[in-house]
Amino acid sequence: MATHANAAAHRNPRSPLVINTARLGRRPGSMLTVRESVPSPSRIGLDLVAIDEGAPLDLDLRVESVSEGVLVTGTVSAPTSGECARCLTPITGHVEIDLTELFAYPDSATDATTEEDEVGRVINNTVDLEQPIIDAVGLALPLSPLCGDDCPGLCPRCGIPLATADPGHRHDQIDPRWAKLAAMLPEPPGVGEPPAGGGES
Repeated sequence: MATHANAAAHRNPRSPLVINTARLGRRPGSMLTVRESVPSPSRIGLDLVAIDEGAPLDLDLRVESVSEGVLVTGTVSAPTSGECARCLTPITGHVEIDLTELFAYPDSATDATTEEDEVGRVINNTVDLEQPIIDAVGLALPLSPLCGDDCPGLCPRCGIPLATADPGHRHDQIDPRWAKLAAMLPEPPGVGEPPAGGGES
């Protein structure tokens, strides 16, 4: 027999990603649904792109009692922000992950035969989705996000974004192998001398 309930009525107030499963009992097939938006409890993601702390996490989940524990399936989506890996321009985006996570009941066979970091646990009739979401988001986001596939990056000399630089942006540069030789050459005649008639009268 399935039981559908509003997740807000079953959530532990200490974290928006901790769900109270007491209503499920341990009857296989009992179920509740979670369809709501909650604030991200922390920054979730990678160095260059992530879900900001406090950003809305849209949860669309099914929480079901099975013989060995509580099975959580569904999707989590949220806005992302960061900076382009080539030009460091601020960028925004969106990430959606599919979640399938089993939380073992205390004293179940799964609890007895798996390491603590291999599967989650039902603790005091609650399941904590934060770590599974962190892991899944980390795999879904790009290590080197770009503002565009054709981003030209930064000028290696002055550091300005080449996408917004003047057309033909360049710097005259002497080959470093010839730089010392160029410094030893005498200045052309007239360089550094005052113009004719420029002396005092």
